[in-house]
Formats: sequence, structure tokens, C-alpha cells
Amino acid sequence: MRWLDDLREVERLTHISGIARRYFVMNAFDGVVTVLGVVAGTWGAGVEEPRIVLLTGLGASLAMAVSGVSGAWLSETAERDRTLGELEHQLLTDLSDTRLARAARVAVWLVTLVDGASPLLAGALPLAPFAVGDLLPDLRSAYVASGVLAGLELVALGVYLGRIGRGGGPRYVLFTLTAGVLALAGGLSMRACEP
Repeated sequence: MRWLDDLREVERLTHISGIARRYFVMNAFDGVVTVLGVVAGTWGAGVEEPRIVLLTGLGASLAMAVSGVSGAWLSETAERDRTLGELEHQLLTDLSDTRLARAARVAVWLVTLVDGASPLLAGALPLAPFAVGDLLPDLRSAYVASGVLAGLELVALGVYLGRIGRGGGPRYVLFTLTAGVLALAGGLSMRACEP
């Protein structure tokens, strides 16, 4: 598989996997916590139309994806250009047409894809109950199912972080769930803001 060999070469030359992993976790976390806040806020505000919850959550997820793509592309391009420029200065040669430069360009696009896709995909799961609302007995069930799905995602991210961090999974799960509870509490407090 040629493309797999190409990806290995990109990793060998750019060490992009750690950066992509961090972007994935940060932005998936942002996606699920933000959507949890949107869902809790719409519940707290008494929104009774699943379509409104779904579109509001998707709008927030899409905005995070656009921000992620733009920010990752700009910052990674600048960092890769800087690194290549420093190396060119040390070697007194133009490296723009080398395997290293091509790998750096691929790395930018890979990180950009991960950064943009992760909040969109992570945010979409807790919104699924509102897309299939007709299959559920009532809107309250969609809100509860959404919260459960968001919680499961947060647990999964905590477990994943625990594996990356060589153990400590329960500690990371506690942190991710605490963030979810805070987002949930903040969203639900919207009911207290009603006139």
C-alpha cells in the first residue's frame, strides 16, 4: 500500500502524529462539551422543537470545524515554514522542492483535517437523538439520550487520555466528566435567567 508508506514517511520526517493526536483530543473535547452546553441550554430555555436543537448544535459544531481548519492550517503552515526556513538558513540551500518540504505540506493538511473534523464528528453524536426524534417517545427522551451520549464520549476521551498518559485513566475520566457537568449546569441555568 503506497499511501501507507507515504504516511509513514510523512510521520518520520515531520513527527506529526503527536500534534494530530493533541488536536484530535482537544477539538473532540471542545465539540462534545460545546454541544452538551447547547443542548442543556436549549432544554433550560424550554425549547420544544427538535429541529431547533439540532440546527443550533450543528451550527456550533460547524463553526468550531471552520475555526479548527482555519486555525490549524494557518498555525501549522507558519510553523512548518519557520522550521524549513531555519533549516535552509543552516544548510545554505533551498529545500522547497525536497521530500522534507513535501512531507511538511502533507502534514499541514493532515493536521488541518483532524482539527476540523474532530469537533464536527464529536458534536454530531449527542445531536443524533434530535435527528431521529420521531423514533423516541418524547422530546425529553431526546434530551436525556443526548446527555448520555455526550457523557459516553467524555468517558471515552478520558480513557483514551489515560492510555496516552500511561495510566491514570480514572483521573482523566473524572476531569472530562467534570467539564461535561459544568457545561450541563451552565446550560441548565438558562432557566434561571428567564424573566
